[in-house]
Amino acid sequence: MEIFGIPLQAFLSQLMLGLVNGAFYALLSLGLAVIFGLLDIVNFAHGALYMLGALFAWLMLDSLGLNYWFALVLAPLAVGVLGVVIERTMLKRLYGLDPLYGLLLTFGLALILEGMLREQFGSSGQSYPVPDLLQGSVNLGFMILPIYRAWVVLFSLVVCLGTWWLIERTRLGAYLRAGTENAKLVQAFGVNVPLMVMLTYGAGAALAALAGVLAAPIVQVTPLMGSNLIIVVFAVVVIGGMGSILGSVVTGLGLGMIEGLTRVFYPEASNVVVFVIMAIVLMIRPAGLFGKEA
Repeated sequence: MEIFGIPLQAFLSQLMLGLVNGAFYALLSLGLAVIFGLLDIVNFAHGALYMLGALFAWLMLDSLGLNYWFALVLAPLAVGVLGVVIERTMLKRLYGLDPLYGLLLTFGLALILEGMLREQFGSSGQSYPVPDLLQGSVNLGFMILPIYRAWVVLFSLVVCLGTWWLIERTRLGAYLRAGTENAKLVQAFGVNVPLMVMLTYGAGAALAALAGVLAAPIVQVTPLMGSNLIIVVFAVVVIGGMGSILGSVVTGLGLGMIEGLTRVFYPEASNVVVFVIMAIVLMIRPAGLFGKEA
């Protein structure tokens, strides 16, 4: 059986591989959407925080002998604490100003982090082993899917849906959203808004680091691993709607699969298809697919 002249097996295989990439797009764009939607900061350091998560995981294994499961918890916590420090020492001075200032500051931070770590570890990648529990593969009939990649998709979906539920369906999420709309009014009810803002940025940084830990066994761990990926992730966030949690998750997964299918039908366009879609969406709906019109 064929679809548009492509064997069904090849079609489904690329669709599944695209879903794996989409899981990373969704998880990374989720952190960006949380930070922008609640703090109105365009966090260009997100790619560097993603890289730090993978690098911390590798350092924990190489220097401390801590395996993947420890890294999955400790690396996001460490990067989350770093995010809290960044928010308290730098970003809090920019609240109320044009988002361009936050973009420039975080872009500079990303360059500094990448430069320092490239000087320390070099540009060559380090390999990170797949944990024993997730080694092997499963035969889906149309392809052999590594168990680890299936784990990445399932775990990313759980984290994304859990974050959406926390922000959109709980009292804590209501406080966060209200605090960004009218901080003084929420503080009058006894809510510590600065603490919520600080923890929100730390949580967004931790989500980026979590994606980095998940990516470590799949890609080479290098100080520059977040540089190219962050451009695609920003496009995903723009298409979904800046600040839309659900939009980031759905768009990330969908664009990952579209990118995978493009490799089947027109491989030369696979690297630019996301940006072509972004241009089309912005012309039709400037606020993004799930964004709210001003």
